Amino acid sequence: MTPGAEAAPGIWQAAYIVAALTIVLSIKWLSSPVTARRGVISGEFGLLFAIIGTLLRQEVVSFEWILVSMAIGAAIGAPLAYLMPMTAVPQLTALSHAFGAFAAALVGTADYYKAIAEGHPLTGATMCAIVIETVLGYLTCTASVMAFGKLQEIIPTRPMTYKGQNFVNLTLFAIAVALGAWMIYEPAPPWVFPAYTGLSLLFGVLLILPIGGGDMPTVIALLNSYAGAACCAMGFALGNRLLIIAGAVNASSGFILSVIMCKAMNRSFTNVLFGAFGQVQEGGSTKAAQRPVRSATAEDAAQILSSARKVIIVPGYGMAVAQAQHKLRELSDSLVKRGVDVQFAIHPVAGRMPGHMNVLLAEADIPYDRLHEMEDINQDFAETDVALVIGANDVVNPAARHDKNSPIYGMPILDVDKAQTVMVIKRSMNPGFAGIDNELYYMPRTLMLFGDAKAVVGEIAKELPVHA
Repeated sequence: MTPGAEAAPGIWQAAYIVAALTIVLSIKWLSSPVTARRGVISGEFGLLFAIIGTLLRQEVVSFEWILVSMAIGAAIGAPLAYLMPMTAVPQLTALSHAFGAFAAALVGTADYYKAIAEGHPLTGATMCAIVIETVLGYLTCTASVMAFGKLQEIIPTRPMTYKGQNFVNLTLFAIAVALGAWMIYEPAPPWVFPAYTGLSLLFGVLLILPIGGGDMPTVIALLNSYAGAACCAMGFALGNRLLIIAGAVNASSGFILSVIMCKAMNRSFTNVLFGAFGQVQEGGSTKAAQRPVRSATAEDAAQILSSARKVIIVPGYGMAVAQAQHKLRELSDSLVKRGVDVQFAIHPVAGRMPGHMNVLLAEADIPYDRLHEMEDINQDFAETDVALVIGANDVVNPAARHDKNSPIYGMPILDVDKAQTVMVIKRSMNPGFAGIDNELYYMPRTLMLFGDAKAVVGEIAKELPVHA
């Protein structure tokens, strides 16, 4: 008997309905910065109701191991959430995908071996769900760990390729599909499932190796979709409607986000998964060192900004690394008090995951109405006095518009080069993820301010003329 389940058999069903509704509302509210906080809270309540509903099901006959597992999960998750800096949100997201997908894969594995131990052969439909659940779960787990390693720079961010790589990857995946089909259509020998699992884990590693850091925003969104699909398949295997709903919502939203990211980068799924975008070109840094640039001091920048009427700030990953968002808020507030119109332009793939810049700027309490997406603000650069670029690189490179030999050719960019004056805060002249020189840095209207973004922005704010 289950503790408390039989007394009210409809309670867990009601909890599931509430959970499904709050999860769908969460996705809806997360689509806007204004309602994003409400969306997060709604999602948390949805998961809480889902857990309560699951614990009240009659299949649950003991809570001991469940509580132990929850304690272990909380002991790992709480420190990760509180200790991980905001600049490492992409890494935390990758780890979350890994944990969720691995959990789904383990459930599928347990279901498979439980059926064998009890001597109850699985139906074709159930086995199909388990096969999909495990292959997506295991490959998403290792792929997400690899993505974490690249984002954290534990492993090289550049694409790691070799001759015939795509053929090897597709061959391994085809073998895994064949083993999965074998298990679906008839009982397979004991070695088949472990081999299938191993190939799935290996394929996840090989999937990420040839992908460069420039494509990580799209990869993270795609892995989110895979994890959702694994949970959806798990719902079919367990006969759990809530898992089906939540997994399907997660999978579809992640897939749509991947499509949006690919369009923002003018990339296709095949290019992302099988290309080598992000490889540093030979001699790129040498070429950069030989070309002259115009540099400026913080005092020069302060004078130019204080006399401007309109300023557009373009944040990038360099701002995130330096944790300069709070200093940037101070600078923007000071300029606004002087009557300067200050706005922020956010490229869809700025940083290392979708929404990275929005999260950091929101943390610094920069008003939402000053944050603008690329398509909404691009036409304003031609009427802007100063475009202040902080740590952004490839997303402001004019080569994307005209250089057909460039790996970023065709990628929509922020038109900062059309502003009257462009100021770029950057540590050095090193190229970005695409591994190419940025033409913007050598234009006559561009001023380079070298140094840590947090320190440079702070110096500019100090050097602003005293406001009368």
